[in-house]
Amino acid sequence: MSEQESHKQLAAKIKESARQIWLAGLGAYTKAEEDAGKVFEKLVSEGEDIERKTRGVFEKQIRAVEDRVEGVKDKANHTWDKLESVFDQRVSHALQRLGIPTRSELEELRERIAELEGADGNPKEKVESRKKKSSRPRS
Repeated sequence: MSEQESHKQLAAKIKESARQIWLAGLGAYTKAEEDAGKVFEKLVSEGEDIERKTRGVFEKQIRAVEDRVEGVKDKANHTWDKLESVFDQRVSHALQRLGIPTRSELEELRERIAELEGADGNPKEKVESRKKKSSRPRS
């Protein structure tokens, strides 16, 4: 075998190796492309599973927070009602100390005035007749 033939065989071998490397690269690229789609689908599927599992936990946490907020709200309302009651009592006592009549006392006075006015609605006559009765000498 001559040197030229040996160079030709070497060139053919190199050419064949290069072609095989090229084909292997194409095969790897195609395989990677196919696997990438499968990997993507698998990742989506796993993400959906995780979402399903965590959604329940997340919703429980939200409900727990809502329950706590409701409890605090009820407590605040109860405290506010107590504060209102204490305020009302203190104002009422202060008005009593100042001699200001209560609503029920004013209502009693209105009823007494209505009684004194009588059926004819003329309180002046009633008052004058009482004065006359009280100024008569008693026996």
